[in-house]
Amino acid sequence: MLQKLLKKYHSLPKQLKASFWFLFCSVLQRGITTITTPIFTRLLTTAEYGNFNVFHSWLNILTVFLTFNLYAGVYTQGLVKFDKDRPVFSSSLMGLTTVMSLVWLAVYLVARDFWNGLFKLTTVQMLAMFVMIWSTAAFQFWSAEQRVEYRYRRLVIITVIVSIVKPLVTITFVLLSEDKVTARILGLALVELIGYTGLYVVQMKRGRQFFSKRYWLYALGFNLPLVPHYLSQMALNTADRIMIREMVSPGAAGVYSLAYSISQIMLLFNTALSQTISPWMYQKIKTKRVQEIGPIMYLSLYVVAAANLLCILVAPEIVAVFAPKTYGEAIWVIPPVAMSVALIFSYDFFARFEFYFEKTRFVMVASVIGAVLNLILNYIFIGVYGYYAAGYTTLFCYFVYIVCHYWNMSRICRKEFPGVKVYDLKRLVVFYAVFVGTGFALMATYRLPVVRYAILAAALVAMVVKRKYIMGKLQKVLKLRRQKAPSAVPAAEAETEAEAELKADSDADLDG
Repeated sequence: MLQKLLKKYHSLPKQLKASFWFLFCSVLQRGITTITTPIFTRLLTTAEYGNFNVFHSWLNILTVFLTFNLYAGVYTQGLVKFDKDRPVFSSSLMGLTTVMSLVWLAVYLVARDFWNGLFKLTTVQMLAMFVMIWSTAAFQFWSAEQRVEYRYRRLVIITVIVSIVKPLVTITFVLLSEDKVTARILGLALVELIGYTGLYVVQMKRGRQFFSKRYWLYALGFNLPLVPHYLSQMALNTADRIMIREMVSPGAAGVYSLAYSISQIMLLFNTALSQTISPWMYQKIKTKRVQEIGPIMYLSLYVVAAANLLCILVAPEIVAVFAPKTYGEAIWVIPPVAMSVALIFSYDFFARFEFYFEKTRFVMVASVIGAVLNLILNYIFIGVYGYYAAGYTTLFCYFVYIVCHYWNMSRICRKEFPGVKVYDLKRLVVFYAVFVGTGFALMATYRLPVVRYAILAAALVAMVVKRKYIMGKLQKVLKLRRQKAPSAVPAAEAETEAEAELKADSDADLDG
């Protein structure tokens, strides 16, 4: 049996092997994150846990300012566009990122007390943040090149080593320190600095060019207009924790962060499914057979919805496993955030049309609308109803977000595919209404354990009885990966990859 599997594996195309191992890296990172979460929730108080997550929220936001996310959209695009001069392009962009990081570091050091007071972080924590932003950028540049060239072995090795060492070092630091938040931050910074600096050196030696006027201007010209989009995405994903700490308490931010992180585990499933469907979608758009996309979208939405509803149903048990009783209130935040995860998945089915036809200006507009609306609603409703409100404002803002993208997609399709109906709006509205209604109905059973367990038992029985039907539907989606993707992915797809990274990191990320 094992020999057959190995033989089948070795017969796979290099691209498919690489896709498998890249997915493995994502699963490993999130898997270790999931495993270590119950450890840190027991080593840290809710206030300490909240302060750490707020630190990570600031890190995600400031990364956009310090690096312009140069390792995301423009880099992936440039690796293909300048493939004959790839080493120089890589080293020069890392040089640009280094210069930007040093400039911002100087700005911080000149007015250290001001910035410490603004972010409510210590000097040690701020310096560690600069180290993490720079070292992570070095890894992102290197790993993006590995992915483009389908070189997965070294990426897997580095990912495995760093993913295992991070929790070992940070747990040790936390156990030995009284300032557990700073200890955890320093542990992460140390591992990333040691683990990723070598990658920076390797890339710089290969390219041997720190400065390139051509590539610096190209990168800034490409990514600078996208900064509002990247920043809005980060604000939409992380600003709620910062506002909860400021408006309620660090403890409340800790409880909310746990609920958010548990709900966002489902993003791993979403990403795997999206990676399977995306190339197939581009092929259908390219061949103008877009009417075939709708049935697959509906089937995928049902699968994602069922997985998220199951997460909502067993939320009390998940929270009990992941954290002590002091985090018990997190169960009331999980339902709206888990439903937001399903909306994030459905967004991809609309955005692919925007990226394929390079109509990306509205993507930035939609992101800014969602982020600003989220900040306003959080300010209003957290003050009135407490930190629970942040989960519901997030859900509402993602509804607005996908409505904007659906409208833009419809406008594009009317022009590119006149007379063709890609999606059934009425069917989508009914789906979202039933999904959200079911999610809140399941939340109502948290105080009725007998009813909830009965629903869970019925769901499990239904899954067993209908297992062949369910597996058949899943296989229908998974088979899409085998179909040939378009020979050239549109340039704007680089931005889609960046968004996937943003979403995959949006859980205030418990890096270990």
